[in-house]
Amino acid sequence: MNEINIDAIHKALANPVRRKILNWLRAPEAHFRDQQFPFDFGVSAGQLDKRCGLAQSTVSEHLKTLLRAELVTSRRISQCVFFKRNEPVIQAFLEHARTEL
Repeated sequence: MNEINIDAIHKALANPVRRKILNWLRAPEAHFRDQQFPFDFGVSAGQLDKRCGLAQSTVSEHLKTLLRAELVTSRRISQCVFFKRNEPVIQAFLEHARTEL
């Protein structure tokens, strides 16, 4: 794995909505029970929009920030985009925080 971008991760985690999204993605089956697709794909952008209760464009910007920080990954299947936590990056960041701060 490449080096993680600590500054981008801190920026992403500074917003409570983005922290909620990461928390929801930790256990998608508990938070997105009405999703029609397997969670192996991740959670659809539409489900995240609905759960956040914010404008689609706002949620999209939050997801872009999480993607730039590499805290989530995305996968397009047909017209749907799915998001999953990027556990290796999250674990590397937690290890960095534990040993460097």
